[in-house]
Amino acid sequence: MNKFAERLTELRKEKNLSQNELAKQLNISVACINRWENNLRVPNIDSLALLCKYFSCSADYLIGLED
Repeated sequence: MNKFAERLTELRKEKNLSQNELAKQLNISVACINRWENNLRVPNIDSLALLCKYFSCSADYLIGLED
């Protein structure tokens, strides 16, 4: 698992959210969340910004450039 997939999964679980619940919160598909967490796809820049805002973290953290 790459850092992005790992960190997204970790952040989601810290908030006690299912993939379905997170998808509803962000107004994106469950399939999209699943693909990101399973390292099948990466988010576009707009989705990355949305995730950063939702989880109050930096893009550098989410993609593994900082701890």
